Amino acid sequence: MERKFLPIRPQSFPTRLAAGLTVTILWLLSGTNHVHASKDHAAPNPGFVTEFAASLEDVLQALQEVLQDQTIHGTQIFDREPTLTGAVIVQSTPLFEPWKSEGKVFYKIRTDAIAPRHFLESADQGTIAVRYVVTSVSPERTRLRIDAIFVETAHRVVHSSDGTVESSEYKVIQDHLHAIQFAEQEAADAQRHRESIDLARQTFIRQREDETALLAATQASVQDLEQRVSSLRHELERRIKAPGASLKAAPFRSAADVANLTAYTEVIIVIVTPRWYGVETPNGQRGWLPFDQLELLP
Repeated sequence: MERKFLPIRPQSFPTRLAAGLTVTILWLLSGTNHVHASKDHAAPNPGFVTEFAASLEDVLQALQEVLQDQTIHGTQIFDREPTLTGAVIVQSTPLFEPWKSEGKVFYKIRTDAIAPRHFLESADQGTIAVRYVVTSVSPERTRLRIDAIFVETAHRVVHSSDGTVESSEYKVIQDHLHAIQFAEQEAADAQRHRESIDLARQTFIRQREDETALLAATQASVQDLEQRVSSLRHELERRIKAPGASLKAAPFRSAADVANLTAYTEVIIVIVTPRWYGVETPNGQRGWLPFDQLELLP
């Protein structure tokens, strides 16, 4: 059987032009999507990581002060404005992958930034995002990680920082931390000074109390001794009964007279015998007197 071929009708010029444009547009779109994807999935910036010889609480306080300063440090968008302000704190942002490791995470962003400095190949308008991760290493050491990126608004291209933003943010946080630690050290020194003064005052008060107690005890002892001496003197002192008596040279009535003592002359007993007292007169004479010629002082 003889094969028959249908004739091919030539296409018109408008039809061929439309087909060519369609292929060209598809090729361009596929190429553009490929470039954006390669940039979005480029190797991530390792970020800036350091450790402070400080407690977690002090580092968090310093970080909070920097978060609230409304500034992205280490970058700018206009030469006449060396500081890029207008940054705000956010709880989270889709510009970073979710943080799944340990530590406390904080974010600060600045929208509507135009080709900021120190972001690799940055162009167009977009958002600067800074992420801070604070991790406690020990009670005296704390780790801080800082990541900074610029994301174009239109094309969603991610530009990593060249490290200037991270190091600048770190320097500002470090300055705040040093100020906090200095204030804490001053407060601790002032507290130790107050405690030292209080201890010295308490020591002085205790010494005064001890001295007062010792003085009171000494005075009581002296008073007791004086009372005992007075009591003893009262027991040893006598006076001559009226009308008077003769001071004898020996404890006998026939003994020689040493002196004649008038009534109520006070004498001190120095020797005691069953019936006689050996006495001493106020002028120092010594002799003997019988018991019945002496009486107690009033």
